[in-house]
Amino acid sequence: MNYKMMGRFIGMILLVECIFMIPSLVMSLCMKEERAAWAFLFTVVLLGVLGLGLRWLCRRARKTFFAREGLVCVGMSWIIMSVLGCLPFYLSGAIPNYLDALFEMVSGFTTTGASILEEIEGLPYGILYWRSFSHWLGGMGVLVFLLAIPVTGEGGSGFTMHLLRAESPGPNVGKLVPKMKATAQIMYILYIVLTVLNVIFLLAGGMPVFDAVCTALGTAGTGGFGIKGDSIAGYSPYIQNVCTVFMLLFGVNFSCYYLLLLKQVKSVLKDEELRLYLGIVAGSILLIVWNLRGFYDTLGETVRHAAFQVASIVTTTGYATTDFDLWPGFSKAILLFLMVIGACAGSTGGGFKCGRALLLVKNMLRSVRQIIHPQKVQVVRLNGQTVDEKVLANANTYLAAYVVIIIASFLLISVDGFSLMTNLSAVLACFNNIGPGFEAVGPTCNFGAFSVFSKLVLIMDMLAGRLEIFPILILFSRTTWRRK
Repeated sequence: MNYKMMGRFIGMILLVECIFMIPSLVMSLCMKEERAAWAFLFTVVLLGVLGLGLRWLCRRARKTFFAREGLVCVGMSWIIMSVLGCLPFYLSGAIPNYLDALFEMVSGFTTTGASILEEIEGLPYGILYWRSFSHWLGGMGVLVFLLAIPVTGEGGSGFTMHLLRAESPGPNVGKLVPKMKATAQIMYILYIVLTVLNVIFLLAGGMPVFDAVCTALGTAGTGGFGIKGDSIAGYSPYIQNVCTVFMLLFGVNFSCYYLLLLKQVKSVLKDEELRLYLGIVAGSILLIVWNLRGFYDTLGETVRHAAFQVASIVTTTGYATTDFDLWPGFSKAILLFLMVIGACAGSTGGGFKCGRALLLVKNMLRSVRQIIHPQKVQVVRLNGQTVDEKVLANANTYLAAYVVIIIASFLLISVDGFSLMTNLSAVLACFNNIGPGFEAVGPTCNFGAFSVFSKLVLIMDMLAGRLEIFPILILFSRTTWRRK
């Protein structure tokens, strides 16, 4: 295990977190929020000292880096970022309990949006901004950001590929262009452009600048932390519709946008995962609108709320315009299905991913065909290309781990005595990085009532879900830490 190389990279992560926290410090100073400003100042200095210290101590690191180091580095980085990133919440008094502050920070970085806060609108502006910005930073991934900037030219393509594979969502990670650094840069440029466009459209609807920026940051990262107690419900129908459209856009695989820039429109239209994603969205909206007939005053209002909640849940954003916990059972069942299926691979959305589900279905159909024709060679194709058997094996392994973790987490948090639907939706909401669930963790409630033990379980669920399970699981394996 190349500990020094890992130390160098974690040190750089802390420095990036330090730099990104400075705007929140400046905002607190400008708004004369003294306690929040001191909290941010202390944390910025601490992050800077630790980051520079790690870089100096590990300055003679060997530049060899393998898959094991990549997985461990990603898992440790996200944990350390959260443990230190939550200090402004705790030190400012915005969240007096450290574990609750950690829960909120992990929920932010993992773009979950599950909150323990009862009152949001009274929080300092600096705290609200850092809370929303954590979504944006975690949406595309802080390690992907590091790969995109020139200062991390250490380790070669193998080094960057191991990190990108460990942090990026989806069954398979490839390059948009031959060089991994260029791929990371393209992804972040697209991410920034879409975020800016989102802000512009929100401002055009009369949304205040601070609200527009924070809402766009949460939409881009498909996070869902709102700065209002009613999430997006208090804004105009135009703003709600803008959020619906951009949530769906950020749920699309970013490689599709790159292909559009290359004018390969046919390739995008033939993308099987994109077609499945859009089909699920359209079908879910139609079924919920049918089920909600008479629930709202007009058909237009029904369509607006149905489309918003479908977009919010399938992309795992978690914003809300209405209390969908009051919807009929059929509509809630559809939302529960969307919690699991999630958005496209290669997007900022969470969940199981449409691409992975598509591979599993195709592999299942192949198994049926092999039973009927055992002598015939059967392959799985996606978008006209043969899928590598290793990718299929990885998808099957992921499904097994996914089911085991959900069942184990559900049983563990059930000791708190909440209802079955509360516990199941809480686990699904945290593990799939969605945010709100049903009943006691519905859109008008929060996760504050859970015990310390259950919050720790849900924190690990959020991290495992965002990092596609294995970078977290590998930290608990003795084999990981052996010398050979």
